[in-house]
Amino acid sequence: MVKQQTILLSLILLFSVDSFCQNQKTEQKTYQAIDPKAKTILDKVSEKNKAFKTIEAEFVIIVENKQDKSKDSKKCKIWIKENKYKIDLASSIIFNDGKTQWTYMQDANEVNVITPDPNDDSSLNPAKMFTIYEKGYKIRFINEKFENTRALYEIELYPIDLKKDFTKITLKIDKTKMQIFSMKRFGKDGTDYYIEVVKIDTDKEMADNLFTFDKTKYPKVEVNDMRE
Repeated sequence: MVKQQTILLSLILLFSVDSFCQNQKTEQKTYQAIDPKAKTILDKVSEKNKAFKTIEAEFVIIVENKQDKSKDSKKCKIWIKENKYKIDLASSIIFNDGKTQWTYMQDANEVNVITPDPNDDSSLNPAKMFTIYEKGYKIRFINEKFENTRALYEIELYPIDLKKDFTKITLKIDKTKMQIFSMKRFGKDGTDYYIEVVKIDTDKEMADNLFTFDKTKYPKVEVNDMRE
């Protein structure tokens, strides 16, 4: 369950608002494996999102197990403001105010508190996850297509590190809105994760306390403070 939630969160955070810089040496090494057309499209999506002050988005997540042919779907919601974010997965809620991260688990009525590492590229930081395509992936433009009268670009990302536990990520970009419409992660273990954007609202007012855990709202919650 923990691994599944981590994968889902990592995928969800691909839709967030900011980007990070890379040095020239890294860019030259990475871009040799990147389809220029695909990169141009993704850069436009990233640039558009960076212009928003806040993002509120709703998603549908489908977890498909090819071995037993089972499917599980759920809805989730994310709020993003600068380097702050909140993610509601129903069974768990992540609060991050840029300095502290709280993970509240509803069934156990527990919250884990950590200090996120801003220099950790593997951390669940929206500012770093959105531009995942800029580092560690080969990128290929597949085609343009229509789904339910929606014009889409289809792009595939292949991890350069072959030890990753997935083979590729497929992105579909809304050609008119220049926003990510859906994403699918193909797992080596036969489990695929599909995320589709239901709704995106931008530049809404968001109070800073939205991104902090308020203990008074969760009676008898057990707090596990894991900060050093």
